[in-house]
Amino acid sequence: MTTQQNKGTALITGASTGIGAIYADRLAQRGYDLILVARNQERLQALARRLSDKTGRTVETIAADLNDQADVARVENVLRTDASITMLVNNAGVGATAALLDSDIQKMDAMIGLNVVALTRLTHAAAPGFVARGAGTIVNIASIVAIAPEALNGVYGGSKAFVLAFSQSLHHELATKGVRVQAVLPGATATEFWDVAGMPVEHLPAAIVMSAEDLVDAALAGLDQGEVVTVPSLPNIADWNAFEAARRALGPNLSHVEPAQRYQLEQRLAA
Repeated sequence: MTTQQNKGTALITGASTGIGAIYADRLAQRGYDLILVARNQERLQALARRLSDKTGRTVETIAADLNDQADVARVENVLRTDASITMLVNNAGVGATAALLDSDIQKMDAMIGLNVVALTRLTHAAAPGFVARGAGTIVNIASIVAIAPEALNGVYGGSKAFVLAFSQSLHHELATKGVRVQAVLPGATATEFWDVAGMPVEHLPAAIVMSAEDLVDAALAGLDQGEVVTVPSLPNIADWNAFEAARRALGPNLSHVEPAQRYQLEQRLAA
């Protein structure tokens, strides 16, 4: 099968299963060649063969652990030097459900390394080429916990809040330079994520769990519609717009020469 015209190459992290594998399938069908990055070489090669046979696209693989500095450096080098890359999908990530006091701090450190550090480094590697060519797309997979940090482990929520804030800042920096940026905020999604996080997806109410296929299709629809932030489960976009409007309304009053009046009153009472 031959797809539509070539749209360049999409590099997708965490691509061997789940959301990443669905992105690979959908983007190949849209006309992208692929570079698939994940730890499991066997899974990557099997997916690459299937997608190449199905779509006729060129599919390369990079077996890499994005918590390993040398492996991250190899992927960074590809992003810096391969001018065919037109899209970066930062999908690789890990989560946790236990409270901080019940968590292994080494695992929390590794979570920050993958969810925050690796994502930042890969974005930093890709962005200059996109700017130089005047085109490119960066998709960062965040989570609804970016705006609902009480829902799961706080370190996980904090890491995804970073992804959201980072994406919004990137959009502010790069939109006028021809670079698209999208943050995707999935809710509960039926993937292996939950087993790794310590809560099998079967333990969640079925009514809140979206399939990975529906999640990616909705995210790509949001990208097509020009959204900077896509929340696939949110029924009414007006709710997100109101949330953003309230955040932006704080702007003019976030920095002043004097403390707010309520704090000055406290100071007078203390004196």
